Amino acid sequence: MKEVVSDAGIIDAMRTPLVKGRLGGALAGVHPVDRLAHPLAALVERTGIDPRVIDDVIVGCVSQIGEQSTNIARQAVLAAGYPERVPAATVDRQCGSAQQAIHFAAQGVLAGAYDVVVAAGVESMSHVPMGSAVGGADLDGTRLSERYPDALVPQGISAELN
Repeated sequence: MKEVVSDAGIIDAMRTPLVKGRLGGALAGVHPVDRLAHPLAALVERTGIDPRVIDDVIVGCVSQIGEQSTNIARQAVLAAGYPERVPAATVDRQCGSAQQAIHFAAQGVLAGAYDVVVAAGVESMSHVPMGSAVGGADLDGTRLSERYPDALVPQGISAELN
């Protein structure tokens, strides 16, 4: 069992350039998996860390549909050239998804489950427009937005509620 630590730290942080996203926009030629794989590979190059020591990769992604579905974190880890033994998980906490990935990573370190973990976030509005995953249907055909009209509170309103 790993030793439990009382602190977790961030070794490096980066982000891809912010481009106004829209369907078919400026980044339409970049697959969402590659958009995430690039900074994952750059992180290894920039820090010099051996990817074999990475215990987990946790990625926030809101719209896990279409090209961002089927655990985009795992696909990007493999596309970045990490060893197959490095696990990856994708989490959805709507607008707080990447922040939740960071919290899960820190909690894993504090609990002694991880020594090294990568936390990230990915969204590609060029491929999966905002709202694409909202309003799907239940098995009986009822739209989820009809069944739970207050389930998704707009970010600005939710900020005001805290």
